[in-house]
Amino acid sequence: MTQESVKEVRVFAPATVANVACGFDVLGFAIEAPGDEVVARHSDKPGLRITKITGDNGKLPKDVEKNTAGVAALDLLRHLGMSDRGIELEIHKKMPFGSGLGSSAASAVAGVYAVNKLIGEPLAKKQLLPFAMQGEASADGAWHADNVGPSLLGGVVFIRSNQELDIAQLPVPKNLWAAVVHPEMEILTKVAREILPTEIPMVNATQQIGNLGGLICGLIQEDYAMIGRSIHDVIAEPRRHKLIPEFYNAKRAAMAQGALGFSISGAGPSVFALCEGEEIAQRTGKAISEVFDHIELESQCYVSRINLEGVHVIAQ
Repeated sequence: MTQESVKEVRVFAPATVANVACGFDVLGFAIEAPGDEVVARHSDKPGLRITKITGDNGKLPKDVEKNTAGVAALDLLRHLGMSDRGIELEIHKKMPFGSGLGSSAASAVAGVYAVNKLIGEPLAKKQLLPFAMQGEASADGAWHADNVGPSLLGGVVFIRSNQELDIAQLPVPKNLWAAVVHPEMEILTKVAREILPTEIPMVNATQQIGNLGGLICGLIQEDYAMIGRSIHDVIAEPRRHKLIPEFYNAKRAAMAQGALGFSISGAGPSVFALCEGEEIAQRTGKAISEVFDHIELESQCYVSRINLEGVHVIAQ
C-alpha cells in the first residue's frame, strides 16, 4: 500500500512491566492488555496537531509540545525534515495513570509508530526507539527504556545501556504467563524514586546481579525453576513495598498459588507474578485481587502471555 493511499492509521501500544524484580531500569516485558490507542490521519492544515483525547478525564494537554505522544511524533517528523506535514492525532487512553504499567511510554510509542506508518514507514520499528524515549522523558524526566522498549518491540527487553539505547530482545519460554494486578491508587514515579537508597552494599549488588543473570539464563534455557529462583529484588522492593497496601500478603497469596515469583511493576502500585501456564496465572491473579478486596481496595487484574508483538496497527 502506498503512502498516498493510507488515509488513516489506528495503532495499539501495550502496557508493560518494568524492572521485573531484579532488573531495575534495565529489564521489562509487554503484556497483551491494557494499552493505549492512537489514530493518525493526514490533514490539509500544516503541522502536527492533537485533535482529540479520550479516557484521560481531562488531564492530558493537546499541545503537541507537552503531550508524550505529540513530543515523540514531532521529534520523528523533525528528524525526517517533515515537521510541516499536516497530520492529526487522536489519543485514546485505555490504561490508568501512575499505575506502574508504562502509561506515558505506551502513548509515546503509539504516537510515533502511528505517524511513521502514516507517512510510509521511512524508519524500521527499532529505529523509532529514541523518538519514543523523548516522548516518555517529556512526562517524567527519566531516560530509561524498560517501558518504551517492550511496548515498542514486544517480548522481554534487556537494556545494556539506557544512555546509548543498546537493547536486546530476549527469548520467551512458550508457557510463560503474567498475572498483573493494578490496585486503584496512584504512586508518583518521583516519590517512588526518592525513597530508593543512594548507595547499595556490595552484598546486595552481587545478589541482584546474580538474580538478573539467572533470570536471563532461565528465559534463554526455558528453565522455569531458574526463573523462579531469580525473581527477587533486594534493592527497590524493600523500600517501595510500604507504598502498596498489603504487599507482602499479596506476595504470599501469589506464591501459594504456585507463581514463579512476585514483585512490583515499575514504580507501582501495580504488582505482577510470573507463572508457568495459564491456569496458575489465572489462580494467582484472582488470589492477589482478593487480598486487595479484603481491604476494600478496588483492583483490575490482567492475565496474559508475554506480548511478543508490541505496538501494532489495528486498523487502516
